[in-house]
Amino acid sequence: MTAFNTQTLSRRPLSRRMVAMAGALSLLGLAACGGEEKSAGAAPTEITFSILSAEGQASSGPLWEPLLEDMSKAIGVEVKPFFGSNYTVLVEAMRGNQTQVAWFSAKPMLEAIDRADAEVIARTVDIEGRDSYRSTLIVRRGSGITLEDVMACGRRYDFGIGDAQSTSGTLAPLTFLFNARGVIPAQCFKTVRSANHQANAFAVANGVVDVATSNTVNTVFMTRQNPQIASQIEEIWFSPPIPESGIVLRADMDPVLKEKIRAFFLGYGQGEGAEAERQRAVLAGLNYSQFRAADDTYLDPVREMIADQALTEARAKGDTAAATAAEADLSTLRARRQVRP
Repeated sequence: MTAFNTQTLSRRPLSRRMVAMAGALSLLGLAACGGEEKSAGAAPTEITFSILSAEGQASSGPLWEPLLEDMSKAIGVEVKPFFGSNYTVLVEAMRGNQTQVAWFSAKPMLEAIDRADAEVIARTVDIEGRDSYRSTLIVRRGSGITLEDVMACGRRYDFGIGDAQSTSGTLAPLTFLFNARGVIPAQCFKTVRSANHQANAFAVANGVVDVATSNTVNTVFMTRQNPQIASQIEEIWFSPPIPESGIVLRADMDPVLKEKIRAFFLGYGQGEGAEAERQRAVLAGLNYSQFRAADDTYLDPVREMIADQALTEARAKGDTAAATAAEADLSTLRARRQVRP
């Protein structure tokens, strides 16, 4: 197997992503000014909820705001949203206690667990009852580009990949597609550009890039919100199932408030009656049917992907110690998977 260093990609972003990151950093600076009000362990008068938005606040805000209003009423504390499309900034915000609760995809959740003392309380389930999704490779409809063409390399195509920390935009396609075939995207394609899923979809539809990573969740939202763009895109590759996104919170939150938040998510949209139906409509807007109780073990398949990527990179660098450590991690995770019910 041949390595592909995800850090290389992060140095080649679209200018839109740089602007988004600068805006997020500015917002974090403002949030930090009031950081003293959110000291760890104290019962706060407000909390901030991070939303990892691949589509941006304009499209995600109206979908999440009704749920956050319901959450405020249920827990008796004002909940303020913080939208961002940059994974690292949002994890750092939780680490610095500028945000206390978050909706993250799988890999950023692991980052938050490792670096921000985060605790998983729930995972999402889509409207068809699935708690997983798939990474995809997309091309412009009618282009005639096949997966075989893409994997033939030859620097023929412009390629759009996700944020370096993206589960479906980067980690899954590297693990299941490129690494498995010994392909290094930077050497395979004419250019490699990093962007969020929506930006990549628009780039493919408009001919800015020839092929890009995406996922099945983005396909649903693009079909709903930008049907003209969605109609110009087709998927040519699907990954194995990836654990869906989930809800994390800081482990050092006030215990009473923590349990109120957990109870809110696990009960939201459940039961009978007009209120439950209204909540289910809110969930449907997010393409969810419920939040299911979970801990961080549900993220083990992503841990396996990370270990596989680490092994690939270590072998390519000839780093025997790192390769041995990655192999040990993989062995432990695979053994744990075999004994899990």
